[in-house]
Amino acid sequence: MVTTSVNLSTYRLPPWKRGMDLLFGGMLLLLSSPLFALCWAAVRLTSPGPTLHWSQRVGKDNRLFAMPKFRTMRLNTPQVATHLLPQPKRYLTPAGALLRKTSLDELPQLVSVWKGDLTLVGPRPALFNQDDLVALRTRRGVHRLVPGITGWAQVNGRDDLEIPRKVDYDAEYMQAQSLLLDLKIMVLTLWRVFKAEGVQH
Repeated sequence: MVTTSVNLSTYRLPPWKRGMDLLFGGMLLLLSSPLFALCWAAVRLTSPGPTLHWSQRVGKDNRLFAMPKFRTMRLNTPQVATHLLPQPKRYLTPAGALLRKTSLDELPQLVSVWKGDLTLVGPRPALFNQDDLVALRTRRGVHRLVPGITGWAQVNGRDDLEIPRKVDYDAEYMQAQSLLLDLKIMVLTLWRVFKAEGVQH
């Protein structure tokens, strides 16, 4: 990947990026509304508890925000990254495995894009207790970016990546981000979702 220098002390979200979020995010919200309704019904009818799970995530400049997802785990699930759970499949709801495999559980995050908590393309937001990931991103300056629904790391391995390699990809994206790169990542994301690549649980 071609890289360019980024001055972290004066870094700001590129002006085209917010426009793309509003345009494409709005289009995706409209087009996905039937799927949104189906997912809502699937969660509501197959598992007791709320339809949405609000996850405490680390946003731009390490500020915490509540990120919505369709709930795919049972109510007694510990608040840790899925790969750290013992036998994670036993925590899944009846609809959870399919929602995760197809990434449909991420649909509510389009609302967060409109709010500005997320962007369509950026580093995936860390959980509030993923101290190792947050610390490494902070050392590399990646915490200055608005986190995204998908990102360069997600199309290059997703759950299969170790944290240092994931942050390497995040830093590469920070250096080289452009409209064309974001469009490329979105297209690759659709392909990865279609093939269900890099999803462990």
